[in-house]
Amino acid sequence: MPDGSRIPRTIEGFDIYIRITSAYFEKGSPATHAVRLGITEGEVEQWNDYCTQWCALHALYINKQISRTTVVINKMRAIIQQAVTFNQTYSILERIAASPNMTIGDLETFRIKRGPLQKSTHTVPQTSVKELVDVVLKPLGGGMFAMKCYSGLHKRPCINPAADSVQYLYMTGDTPPASAGEATLITGLSTKACFRLALPGGSRGKTLYIYFRWYNTKRPNLSGPWSKLKDELVL
Repeated sequence: MPDGSRIPRTIEGFDIYIRITSAYFEKGSPATHAVRLGITEGEVEQWNDYCTQWCALHALYINKQISRTTVVINKMRAIIQQAVTFNQTYSILERIAASPNMTIGDLETFRIKRGPLQKSTHTVPQTSVKELVDVVLKPLGGGMFAMKCYSGLHKRPCINPAADSVQYLYMTGDTPPASAGEATLITGLSTKACFRLALPGGSRGKTLYIYFRWYNTKRPNLSGPWSKLKDELVL
Protein backbone atom coordinates (compact mmCIF):
# COMPACT_ATOMS: atom_id res chain seq x y z
CA MET A 1 0.00 0.00 0.00
CA PRO A 2 1.20 3.55 -0.65
CA ASP A 3 2.72 5.32 2.32
CA GLY A 4 0.39 8.25 3.07
CA SER A 5 2.36 9.56 6.05
CA ARG A 6 3.79 13.04 5.82
CA ILE A 7 7.24 11.62 6.57
CA PRO A 8 7.47 8.29 4.69
CA ARG A 9 8.23 5.27 6.85
CA THR A 10 9.61 3.10 4.03
CA ILE A 11 13.30 3.18 3.13
CA GLU A 12 12.60 4.05 -0.50
CA GLY A 13 10.10 6.78 0.36
CA PHE A 14 12.19 8.31 3.14
CA ASP A 15 15.28 8.36 0.91
CA ILE A 16 13.57 10.69 -1.56
CA TYR A 17 11.90 12.74 1.18
CA ILE A 18 14.95 13.48 3.34
CA ARG A 19 17.13 14.40 0.36
CA ILE A 20 14.54 16.72 -1.18
CA THR A 21 13.46 18.44 2.04
CA SER A 22 17.02 18.88 3.32
CA ALA A 23 18.03 20.60 0.08
CA TYR A 24 14.77 22.62 0.01
CA PHE A 25 15.47 24.23 3.39
CA GLU A 26 18.72 25.68 2.00
CA LYS A 27 17.22 27.05 -1.22
CA GLY A 28 15.38 30.32 -1.74
CA SER A 29 16.23 33.97 -2.35
CA PRO A 30 16.78 36.44 -0.82
CA ALA A 31 15.98 34.38 2.29
CA THR A 32 16.17 30.60 2.37
CA HIS A 33 12.95 28.60 2.52
CA ALA A 34 13.81 27.67 6.12
CA VAL A 35 14.05 31.33 7.19
CA ARG A 36 10.88 32.22 5.28
CA LEU A 37 8.96 29.42 7.01
CA GLY A 38 10.27 30.15 10.51
CA ILE A 39 12.46 27.04 10.86
CA THR A 40 15.47 27.79 13.05
CA GLU A 41 19.10 27.31 12.09
CA GLY A 42 19.51 24.61 14.73
CA GLU A 43 16.49 22.70 13.43
CA VAL A 44 17.82 22.83 9.87
CA GLU A 45 21.23 21.62 11.05
CA GLN A 46 19.60 18.65 12.80
CA TRP A 47 17.54 17.81 9.71
CA ASN A 48 20.64 18.02 7.52
CA ASP A 49 22.47 15.76 9.97
CA TYR A 50 19.77 13.12 9.54
CA CYS A 51 20.24 13.47 5.78
CA THR A 52 24.03 13.10 6.01
CA GLN A 53 23.78 10.00 8.18
CA TRP A 54 21.10 8.58 5.91
CA CYS A 55 23.05 9.08 2.67
CA ALA A 56 26.09 7.31 4.10
CA LEU A 57 23.97 4.32 5.12
CA HIS A 58 22.03 4.33 1.87
CA ALA A 59 25.29 3.99 -0.08
CA LEU A 60 25.79 0.70 1.79
CA TYR A 61 22.17 -0.31 1.45
CA ILE A 62 22.09 -0.19 -2.35
CA ASN A 63 24.89 -2.78 -2.57
CA LYS A 64 22.76 -5.85 -1.89
CA GLN A 65 25.51 -8.45 -2.24
CA ILE A 66 28.20 -6.87 -0.08
CA SER A 67 27.10 -4.17 2.34
CA ARG A 68 23.31 -4.40 2.77
CA THR A 69 23.21 -5.96 6.22
CA THR A 70 20.67 -6.15 9.00
CA VAL A 71 22.77 -3.70 11.00
CA VAL A 72 22.64 -1.14 8.18
CA ILE A 73 18.89 -1.57 7.73
CA ASN A 74 18.23 -1.20 11.45
CA LYS A 75 20.31 1.98 11.56
CA MET A 76 18.31 3.38 8.64
CA ARG A 77 15.03 2.59 10.35
CA ALA A 78 16.35 4.27 13.50
CA ILE A 79 17.04 7.47 11.54
CA ILE A 80 13.51 7.41 10.13
CA GLN A 81 12.11 7.16 13.65
CA GLN A 82 14.43 9.92 14.89
CA ALA A 83 13.23 12.24 12.12
CA VAL A 84 9.60 11.44 12.91
CA THR A 85 10.13 12.07 16.64
CA PHE A 86 12.05 15.28 15.91
CA ASN A 87 9.14 16.57 13.84
CA GLN A 88 6.62 15.61 16.51
CA THR A 89 8.68 17.29 19.25
CA TYR A 90 9.27 20.58 17.44
CA SER A 91 6.14 20.59 15.22
CA ILE A 92 8.25 21.30 12.13
CA LEU A 93 5.64 20.38 9.52
CA GLU A 94 2.74 21.87 11.45
CA ARG A 95 4.64 25.16 11.76
CA ILE A 96 5.25 25.12 8.01
CA ALA A 97 1.53 24.54 7.43
CA ALA A 98 0.67 27.44 9.76
CA SER A 99 3.24 29.87 8.39
CA PRO A 100 1.75 33.00 6.79
CA ASN A 101 4.48 32.62 4.14
CA MET A 102 3.49 29.06 3.24
CA THR A 103 3.07 28.22 -0.46
CA ILE A 104 1.61 25.31 -2.41
CA GLY A 105 5.18 24.33 -3.26
CA ASP A 106 5.97 24.03 0.44
CA LEU A 107 2.96 21.77 1.00
CA GLU A 108 3.89 19.56 -1.93
CA THR A 109 7.55 19.32 -0.93
CA PHE A 110 6.80 18.31 2.65
CA ARG A 111 3.76 16.14 1.76
CA ILE A 112 1.61 18.17 4.12
CA LYS A 113 -1.50 17.80 1.97
CA ARG A 114 -1.49 14.08 2.60
CA GLY A 115 -1.38 14.43 6.36
CA PRO A 116 -3.93 15.07 9.11
CA LEU A 117 -4.75 18.53 7.77
CA GLN A 118 -6.65 16.88 4.90
CA LYS A 119 -8.55 14.48 7.08
CA SER A 120 -10.92 16.81 8.82
CA THR A 121 -14.49 15.56 9.19
CA HIS A 122 -15.80 18.80 10.67
CA THR A 123 -18.75 20.62 9.16
CA VAL A 124 -17.49 23.45 6.97
CA PRO A 125 -17.57 26.59 9.19
CA GLN A 126 -19.13 29.77 7.88
CA THR A 127 -18.19 32.27 10.60
CA SER A 128 -15.00 32.99 12.50
CA VAL A 129 -14.32 31.42 15.89
CA LYS A 130 -15.20 33.72 18.78
CA GLU A 131 -14.02 31.54 21.66
CA LEU A 132 -10.65 31.93 23.35
CA VAL A 133 -8.52 28.86 23.97
CA ASP A 134 -8.59 27.72 27.60
CA VAL A 135 -5.14 26.25 28.27
CA VAL A 136 -3.56 24.38 31.15
CA LEU A 137 0.21 24.85 30.87
CA LYS A 138 2.47 22.49 32.84
CA PRO A 139 6.30 22.66 32.94
CA LEU A 140 7.83 19.18 32.87
CA GLY A 141 11.49 20.12 33.26
CA GLY A 142 14.28 20.04 30.72
CA GLY A 143 12.65 22.87 28.79
CA MET A 144 9.55 20.74 28.06
CA PHE A 145 5.95 21.88 28.56
CA ALA A 146 2.69 19.90 28.42
CA MET A 147 -0.31 21.75 26.98
CA LYS A 148 -3.98 20.84 27.43
CA CYS A 149 -6.47 22.94 25.44
CA TYR A 150 -10.17 23.08 26.28
CA SER A 151 -13.19 24.32 24.35
CA GLY A 152 -16.51 25.40 25.86
CA LEU A 153 -17.77 23.35 28.78
CA HIS A 154 -16.02 20.14 27.73
CA LYS A 155 -14.32 18.46 30.67
CA ARG A 156 -11.73 16.82 28.45
CA PRO A 157 -9.24 18.59 26.17
CA CYS A 158 -10.65 19.05 22.66
CA ILE A 159 -10.40 21.20 19.55
CA ASN A 160 -13.10 23.81 18.98
CA PRO A 161 -15.62 22.35 16.46
CA ALA A 162 -15.17 25.30 14.09
CA ALA A 163 -11.38 24.85 14.06
CA ASP A 164 -9.06 21.97 13.25
CA SER A 165 -6.02 22.93 15.32
CA VAL A 166 -4.46 25.15 17.96
CA GLN A 167 -2.01 27.82 16.84
CA TYR A 168 0.44 29.35 19.28
CA LEU A 169 3.06 32.09 19.33
CA TYR A 170 5.88 31.99 21.84
CA MET A 171 9.26 33.26 22.92
CA THR A 172 11.55 32.90 25.92
CA GLY A 173 13.35 35.66 27.76
CA ASP A 174 13.00 38.18 30.54
CA THR A 175 10.85 40.77 28.77
CA PRO A 176 7.31 39.89 27.59
CA PRO A 177 6.27 40.70 24.02
CA ALA A 178 4.15 43.82 23.53
CA SER A 179 1.50 41.91 21.58
CA ALA A 180 0.83 38.80 19.50
CA GLY A 181 1.96 40.79 16.48
CA GLU A 182 5.58 41.02 17.62
CA ALA A 183 7.92 39.72 14.90
CA THR A 184 10.24 37.84 17.29
CA LEU A 185 7.53 35.35 18.30
CA ILE A 186 7.86 31.79 17.00
CA THR A 187 4.80 30.18 15.40
CA GLY A 188 3.62 26.68 16.28
CA LEU A 189 0.59 24.53 15.44
CA SER A 190 -0.96 21.40 16.90
CA THR A 191 -3.81 19.37 15.44
CA LYS A 192 -4.25 17.77 18.87
CA ALA A 193 -5.69 19.38 21.99
CA CYS A 194 -2.96 17.78 24.13
CA PHE A 195 0.60 18.29 22.98
CA ARG A 196 4.08 19.09 24.20
CA LEU A 197 6.40 21.99 23.43
CA ALA A 198 10.15 21.40 23.66
CA LEU A 199 12.20 24.57 24.03
CA PRO A 200 15.81 24.78 22.76
CA GLY A 201 18.78 24.42 25.07
CA GLY A 202 19.63 27.46 27.09
CA SER A 203 15.99 28.25 27.90
CA ARG A 204 16.08 27.03 31.51
CA GLY A 205 15.62 29.79 34.04
CA LYS A 206 14.01 32.08 31.50
CA THR A 207 10.31 32.75 31.12
CA LEU A 208 8.12 31.24 28.43
CA TYR A 209 5.71 33.80 26.96
CA ILE A 210 2.98 32.27 24.83
CA TYR A 211 -0.32 33.09 23.09
CA PHE A 212 -2.92 30.60 21.83
CA ARG A 213 -5.86 30.69 19.42
CA TRP A 214 -8.19 28.27 17.67
CA TYR A 215 -6.99 27.91 14.09
CA ASN A 216 -8.54 26.71 10.84
CA THR A 217 -5.83 25.53 8.43
CA LYS A 218 -8.14 25.53 5.41
CA ARG A 219 -9.76 28.89 6.20
CA PRO A 220 -7.28 30.94 8.25
CA ASN A 221 -9.53 34.00 8.01
CA LEU A 222 -12.06 32.19 10.24
CA SER A 223 -9.54 31.52 13.01
CA GLY A 224 -10.22 32.81 16.52
CA PRO A 225 -8.70 35.69 18.50
CA TRP A 226 -5.46 35.36 20.39
CA SER A 227 -5.69 34.58 24.08
CA LYS A 228 -4.16 36.79 26.73
CA LEU A 229 -0.42 36.32 27.15
CA LYS A 230 0.52 33.40 29.39
CA ASP A 231 3.89 33.14 31.10
CA GLU A 232 5.61 30.30 32.91
CA LEU A 233 9.13 29.75 34.25
CA VAL A 234 11.16 27.27 32.17
CA LEU A 235 12.45 24.47 34.38
